[in-house]
Amino acid sequence: MIMKISFLLAFSIYICLCMAKDSDNLYDVCPTDTTRKNIFINGFPCKNPAQITASDFKSSVLSKEGDTDNFQRSSTTLVTAAEFAGLNTLGLSVARTDLDVDGMIMPHAHPRASEMMFVGKGVVIVGFIDTKSQVFQKTLKQGDVFIVPRGLLHYNLNSGFELATVYSVLSSQNPGMLSISDAMFAPVLSEPMRDLMKNLFSRSKLGTNQIKNVTSFRC
Repeated sequence: MIMKISFLLAFSIYICLCMAKDSDNLYDVCPTDTTRKNIFINGFPCKNPAQITASDFKSSVLSKEGDTDNFQRSSTTLVTAAEFAGLNTLGLSVARTDLDVDGMIMPHAHPRASEMMFVGKGVVIVGFIDTKSQVFQKTLKQGDVFIVPRGLLHYNLNSGFELATVYSVLSSQNPGMLSISDAMFAPVLSEPMRDLMKNLFSRSKLGTNQIKNVTSFRC
């Protein structure tokens, strides 16, 4: 009896994990209907098919450079189905990250999405940390692509001498974000935050061979 209960419990967990992704779309397209804000569902309602146009599938939001005049010298613009109607039900979102010289994105995770990064400009150090505390880190140049598995902590650093731009595609229309800095440090300009930022940047400059338990790969 105990074995049977254990099997059912394990099977239930497996089913939940398999279903822990964006729902598959039931129509060819389903652009977000932004007029109905009082309907609460796991996603967004669809527009009337008669009102769908080609403009629903185009966005120019990522064409604009982000404001990097801040402590971390970086900016990230995330575009989800809430802002880009054509993404609704497709399980995708897109982002642009701008990194000024010495700029960085602090360690964070997307609980509902894997992330594919494409360097459009500059030289960027990208890394993620797995559940065994191994660091996977590479230096990327223009045209390089890097993958961050779903839910793992990752970070970006500008290691060049000019503004760097990274474009991302995430495997969820609402990937979410868990930030170490937001969770552990307040305010953002606190001394622990400054020390962590300085430590991460100095480690990246040393190269991956100076970090213990490091495994790196090239896409």
